[in-house]
Amino acid sequence: MKKSALLGMCLAAILSAGTLPASAQSHSPSTQWHWNKGKIMIDSPERPAGQKDVIGLTLPKMKTVRVGFVGLGMRGPDAVADFALLPGVEIVALCDFEKPRAAKLNETLRKHGLAPAAIYSGAKGYEALCSRDDIDLVYIATDWEHHAVVARCALEHGKNVADEVPSAMNLEECWQLVNLAEQKQLNCMILENCCYDWFEMRTLNMAQHGVFGEILRAQGAYIHNLDDFWDYYWKNPDGSDPDQLGWRLKYNRDNRGDLYATHGLGPVAQALDIHRGDRMVTLVSMDTKSVHGKELVEAKTGKPCDNFRNGDHTTTLIRTENQKVIELQHDVMNPQPYNRLYQLTGTRGFANKYPIEGYALDSKQLSASGVQPKVDNLSTHSFMPEAELKALEEKYDHPILKKFGKLAKEVGGHGGMDFVMTRAWSIVCRTDCRSTWTCTTWRSGAR
Repeated sequence: MKKSALLGMCLAAILSAGTLPASAQSHSPSTQWHWNKGKIMIDSPERPAGQKDVIGLTLPKMKTVRVGFVGLGMRGPDAVADFALLPGVEIVALCDFEKPRAAKLNETLRKHGLAPAAIYSGAKGYEALCSRDDIDLVYIATDWEHHAVVARCALEHGKNVADEVPSAMNLEECWQLVNLAEQKQLNCMILENCCYDWFEMRTLNMAQHGVFGEILRAQGAYIHNLDDFWDYYWKNPDGSDPDQLGWRLKYNRDNRGDLYATHGLGPVAQALDIHRGDRMVTLVSMDTKSVHGKELVEAKTGKPCDNFRNGDHTTTLIRTENQKVIELQHDVMNPQPYNRLYQLTGTRGFANKYPIEGYALDSKQLSASGVQPKVDNLSTHSFMPEAELKALEEKYDHPILKKFGKLAKEVGGHGGMDFVMTRAWSIVCRTDCRSTWTCTTWRSGAR
């Protein structure tokens, strides 16, 4: 058994909370761990022999990308509409637990002049979709608990996977996806749309060109009061949700930790070159008590709730092998303005998105980055003036945004970043397909 000095995000929350309820999806029965000088050390499982990693995987380009969609509730319909706009894409099949939701989207295809797709439904409809021999990519936008379930099925049937976040519920599922992708030599891409927002992409381009020097610390978050949305989440009729809370509130009740980490973690992981020269090795996480979560359950059930596991606010610190630090926050309960933080602190500069977008560079570093300051006393004590900001953003506008940004803004979808993500994936498939470990690493918090 190979030992890795890792503190896994999912398991850390489990161990800190004692006995888990049977419904806790974050539980990894096969995950082994041990103590070492006060740290919980996660043991990497024995890897099957003969596997080749897919970090640099390249597949033959596809003239036409044939896509099947599974999960057509809140996120899936927008994804279908985005793919319907892309050249070189054929939408072959649509699947949802509820047949009318899948069938309705054939009207979307008709409006775009596309042929109707085959319809699948029911609890196992995805299995029939994945078994087709005319699908290259399965796009998964189900409830969280079915992300890895459908992804495994797709990979087992030789399909590439585009998986909505989070891609897996525990470390065991993470390793299952990694092993299948390596055995089959297929892509399993995490659909983290926040990596494709304008500020994040421009800032990534700056970071990769050394504008901020060496980045030492980064912040990310998912702070989003979901009070207006809880009732819209699908309520599984199979008896697994007897209180009919909806899958997302139920998941927050039954599990503990940063349950939606990738909106904050994804963009900063790219800026820190995670899996491209660095990796996350240890973390510590703390949460507040549950107040509003318990109130929500009590209001829906009319009964006292004494088993709401997740705290209202969770803060996590991650240290990388190259001694960088990442801070993450998660809060979907309390009245705060929407915030993903996204902050980079480097040895030569600083970037910040929320609540104020801006950069801090002194005159020397700005000039070295190819932008001549219009003021003589530019310093890092405050954000740079508007003229310098615009010049810097123009110089480091990301090539993908230059090509597709205008159309993405017109199409919309979280300000256009959903379409940018979809377009980027389509280009990759039609030129050369590449995959990384990010699908599972960003979910578990550490490889």
